Amino acid sequence: MAVALFLSVLLIAACGLVYELIAGALASYLLGDSVFQFSTIIGSYLFAMGIGSWLSRFLDRSLVSRFIAIELMVGLVGGFSSTLLFFAFASTGGFRFLLYLVVILLGVLVGLEIPLLMRILQERFNFKELVSNVLTFDYLGALGASLIFPLFVVPRMGLVRGAMAFGLLNALVALWSTWLFRRHLPHALPQRAACFAVLALLLAGFVYGQKITDTADATLYADEVILARTTPYQRIVLTKWKDDYRLHLNAHLQFSSRDEYRYHEALVHPGLASLAGAKRALVLGGGDGLAVREMLKYPSLESITLVDLDPAMTDLFRTHPLLTKLNSNALNSPRVRVINADAFPWLEQSNEVFDFVVADFPDPNNYSLGKLFTTAFYRLVKQHLSSNGMLVVQATSPMFARQSYWCIVETLKRAGFRTYPYHAYVPAFGEWGFVLAGDRDWRPPEQLPAGLRYLNVKTLPSLFDFAPDMGPVAAEPNRLNDQSLVRYYEKEWREIIH
Repeated sequence: MAVALFLSVLLIAACGLVYELIAGALASYLLGDSVFQFSTIIGSYLFAMGIGSWLSRFLDRSLVSRFIAIELMVGLVGGFSSTLLFFAFASTGGFRFLLYLVVILLGVLVGLEIPLLMRILQERFNFKELVSNVLTFDYLGALGASLIFPLFVVPRMGLVRGAMAFGLLNALVALWSTWLFRRHLPHALPQRAACFAVLALLLAGFVYGQKITDTADATLYADEVILARTTPYQRIVLTKWKDDYRLHLNAHLQFSSRDEYRYHEALVHPGLASLAGAKRALVLGGGDGLAVREMLKYPSLESITLVDLDPAMTDLFRTHPLLTKLNSNALNSPRVRVINADAFPWLEQSNEVFDFVVADFPDPNNYSLGKLFTTAFYRLVKQHLSSNGMLVVQATSPMFARQSYWCIVETLKRAGFRTYPYHAYVPAFGEWGFVLAGDRDWRPPEQLPAGLRYLNVKTLPSLFDFAPDMGPVAAEPNRLNDQSLVRYYEKEWREIIH
């Protein structure tokens, strides 16, 4: 009996924390800025738990029945939370309001659970033993949830089915409580019927979780969703409209197959074509293999190392027929080595030197990505460049995020590089910015590989001219301990959206 009771505490704690993590992860996927999202969601959730604990004092009668009812409500609200929020993001303008409403409602309900359970158990245990055991199992449940969530829930079940699974656990706790506390329930049949009804609803949601996710994706994206994956790092979605394939990471467009060649030719060739005899190259990010495809056009390159955090990303672009056709099977080339790792620690541990480095990371819309645009990171890259080597950085839009762009330029200068800013027009994104950086003078290359669709020797120098509305503006460098770039980026894109 005691084991079952304290197992209930462990499961309650685990479920409560998982719902909180799901809300934080989902908000980070859809809104960016993971630090802000997790910070405000955790703060709101803990505040709401405090309200729930305070409200528990006003529940004096039928404590077991109320505890069972609260468990069922937690299971329903928590279990369907990610489904509700995905659809809200796609179809309403009130996503943030609904997000915090769900978080606060769950927090209040979870805050009621433990005080009620302790009052129910106080007649079976002395106070010291009760408090000690309840808090011990509560913390153990939180630890278990924090490990299970990134290692199993997100990669194996996803956010929709993961929430449903833990909703089922809450409903099961409610159901077995009707037996554990049966002497407090003279008429247990209605409670058990309610438990079975909630279990059936959540089980149906779990079974059809993938269909629910697919429907949410179809609502979120204008084009047909042909592939979707949830990984520990991001939500990967590929859409199709006629002959146009578009990759979205965490709901942000990464490329359109109709014009990605403009972006990737501009990213790679101004720098690499100027390096006669370059033998070793490094791509940081760029798990789609499209930058690697362009680099493989140089026979002098003996090896290309690709370092991308997400193995699901590189596996897709190494095996999926549509995607390998798009990148010309680049990731399966014998000259290419794929490493799945965080670029920052990988560079710290590696002693390899490269002639050309491409930093093709997503835009710095959160602090996790922002660290890859800091003076500390660029100094680290500099240590891996040969004496005549060059680095190129995708640097967001100098038109739509002007201060962010010049912040990246300034950051590279502070890291000790000579910089050569340039831009290209990519229809899916508009004007897009890049920065070449190195220790030597750069001159436009006199020759480019054959078969390019966008760049040629005559027009390439024009990329380095900036119209007045995209020209330099004052910006602080982006430092690891003070990421001004993330603040610039968020401010500029928010102004465009609104």
